[in-house]
Amino acid sequence: MTDDFATIYVELLDEGTPAWRPVQAVHVAGDFYRVVSENLHPGDERWRFPSGSVVRCEERQLSRGSSLVAVALAE
Repeated sequence: MTDDFATIYVELLDEGTPAWRPVQAVHVAGDFYRVVSENLHPGDERWRFPSGSVVRCEERQLSRGSSLVAVALAE
């Protein structure tokens, strides 16, 4: 079985303006992904959803075009 990896975008908190970090995630099911990237700069970046979180994603328009964006923790 092969993991289904995707790049999703996680909001950066406390940046002053909207900012997003592209991270690697594994598709779980439907719109749900598990964040597998590690925050290599925890003193400089605060991610809305940390590594290991299962998140629901939606397609959103970012500056680079349409992207999968993490919008909520899975319940």
